[in-house]
Amino acid sequence: MQPHATAIDGRNRALWGSTFAFTVCFAVWTIFSIIGIQIKKDLGLSDTQFGLLAATPILTGSIIRLFLGVWTEQYGGRIVFSLVMLAGAVATWMLTYATTYPQFLMAALAVGIAGGSFAVGIAYVSKWFPPEKQGTALGIFGAGNIGSAVTKLLAPMVMVAYGWHGVARFWAVGLAVTAVLFFLFTRDDPGLARRRAEGVKPVPFAVQMRPLRNLQVWRFSLYYFFVFGAFVALALWLPRYLTGAYGLDVKTAGLIAACYSIPASLFRVVGGWLSDRIGARRVMYWTFGVSAICTFLLSYPSTTYVVDGIQGPIEFRLAMGVVPFTVLVFVLGFFMSLGKAAVYKHIPVYYPDNVGAVGGVVGMIGGLGGFILPIVFGAMNDAIGVWTSCFMLLFVLVSTALAWMHFAIRRMDVARHPQLVRDTDLPEIMPHPLPQPGAQPVPQASPAATAKG
Repeated sequence: MQPHATAIDGRNRALWGSTFAFTVCFAVWTIFSIIGIQIKKDLGLSDTQFGLLAATPILTGSIIRLFLGVWTEQYGGRIVFSLVMLAGAVATWMLTYATTYPQFLMAALAVGIAGGSFAVGIAYVSKWFPPEKQGTALGIFGAGNIGSAVTKLLAPMVMVAYGWHGVARFWAVGLAVTAVLFFLFTRDDPGLARRRAEGVKPVPFAVQMRPLRNLQVWRFSLYYFFVFGAFVALALWLPRYLTGAYGLDVKTAGLIAACYSIPASLFRVVGGWLSDRIGARRVMYWTFGVSAICTFLLSYPSTTYVVDGIQGPIEFRLAMGVVPFTVLVFVLGFFMSLGKAAVYKHIPVYYPDNVGAVGGVVGMIGGLGGFILPIVFGAMNDAIGVWTSCFMLLFVLVSTALAWMHFAIRRMDVARHPQLVRDTDLPEIMPHPLPQPGAQPVPQASPAATAKG
């Protein structure tokens, strides 16, 4: 086989193998969104306790992303990815032995290892593609978020037939098999193979961390806190929201929640392609603008009004039904998917030698959103008693991200083009009047004539 053909074969194996592996990992990572509903009933948990249980795997998967990203840069994605999946499979199987709430929390921490696979895949896949194709490639890999929808669609049926223990065991076996297949059918990335051939030592951890001093990295992290963290949080919370707010059964709730998870996963590919074609910045404006509108509409609680009419009180009610709710979360999920790809389009461009570290930090902060937000959702339910309070919080979050992004971009534009500070759309206050159409230009006096006058 020719070297070029070998490289293409290795690239395709890396991309599609990583995407499939990440899909399975994500299905395991969000397993508590379904089995947690039954565990909540069995243990008599409050909404806050349920939110903590559902979000605990997200904590582990988020924190270890930083370290896994750096280790991927040092030792290669093939071996690190495989070990992460094997560890996650063991943890998921051991989950079935938990009987008390503290034990479930400890088990959930271990299950969260599967979520760290994202940082590994980002660093591994990006090594195989040139910058002009990284947006599309990382968008395809990120579509593995659809694993959340896999859990929502299949886990309820498995749980009805075999109980939540059966779900955990099936998911554990699937993850272990995927780990073995991934290791057998993928190859080490070209950079790692080159370093080994030349005997070059891995870049030290401290050097990998240097880009984290830049405020820009943390701005990207806030973006990802919303587009990914809020996605994970809603993926975990929506089944509970739908069973509580609309009285749906867990199968129907899981199906509707999948209507959110599927576009928020699959269309990440479109987000990567658009980022390559028209720029990640424009895609982020679309994402935050539409998300702000959707969360504002979703945050409005069901309300009964009484108006003093001419012939007596007139009562009417504003409430969002299941169908418009499903449409809005579908739209929200779609634009979140575009934003997730656009954020990670930035990283290999700005930090090509530190994709693992920077991508790990951004992924960690985004994942922490998936941990923190479900807990806050449950706490707000218990404290306020309004189901739509979760969307009120998301509206504030996305509005903050949009404002920070806009003013940061404005500052960068002014730094590159200082004349923008003086430009205005109001001609009457411009320092020099604009010439009228057809008017002859006024001759300017020479410096000598000006000096004589």
